[in-house]
Amino acid sequence: MHARVAAATTAALLGGAVVILPSPHARAGSQSTGPVIVSHRGASAYAPENTLAAIDKAAAMGFTWVENDVQRTKDGELVVLHDATLARTTDVETVYPHRAPWKVKDFTAAEIARLDAGSWFSHRYAGARVPTLKQYMNRVSHNHQKLVLEIKNPDLYPGIERQTLKLLSNEGWLDPAHLRSSLLVQSFSADSVRTVHDLRPGIRTAFLGKPSIAQLPQYARFADQINSDHTSLSSGYISAVHGFGGPHGSPMKVFAWTVDDANTARRLTGFGVDGIITNVPDVIRTTLR
Repeated sequence: MHARVAAATTAALLGGAVVILPSPHARAGSQSTGPVIVSHRGASAYAPENTLAAIDKAAAMGFTWVENDVQRTKDGELVVLHDATLARTTDVETVYPHRAPWKVKDFTAAEIARLDAGSWFSHRYAGARVPTLKQYMNRVSHNHQKLVLEIKNPDLYPGIERQTLKLLSNEGWLDPAHLRSSLLVQSFSADSVRTVHDLRPGIRTAFLGKPSIAQLPQYARFADQINSDHTSLSSGYISAVHGFGGPHGSPMKVFAWTVDDANTARRLTGFGVDGIITNVPDVIRTTLR
């Protein structure tokens, strides 16, 4: 995840709304089990990010929740990859040296399937591939894991929200059990999050960013969570988010990213954060025990 400011989207979203702040007692109950730990792009400190090996590693370490990034190939296949370009996490520059800047959207699924997505991380993972979203969902299901799915760069991929939901439905991930406790869809684009909510209101959704407290009532219409860069969070802001009810009637939640050290994890837990997205889930688990 990378922080981005979507000023135009926010302005269009909010219009001239009048904000009534909630009572500080609006949130019923309090956290009793500590924050959820989410393995960022899988256990990405220990295996190449967003590969099947990374989610297998998270499963082997005992972690249920994993996070990924979804984009689309030139020929319309959904694939799991973070960057808009293939250069950082594959050998695309060697395999296709004359096709700079090597953007995901400029390659077919078959071309991407040729790439080594593991050797950049370690020779032990040589031959790992960029998974399609279908392959990824099959593995998450096999591992009995849960998913925070990020729709990446939706402006580059018109209609990706509907396509993603269709695939999730085909894979059995939009049944009541998954919707209740196993799936969260997020994006840096407020419009994309709102589209997901409008298309399938039962899905829990999250906006990646930090709207002002005054803007929260508008986000609460379509986002169950505000998932923010940990450096931007405070106890006051988290309490404010908790004071609003999301589209499913429950208090809105806050997940913090990307948290890889013990002191930050303790501080955020003290603030009341609901989830921690991390490259080192084992470190965070040990810290919070």
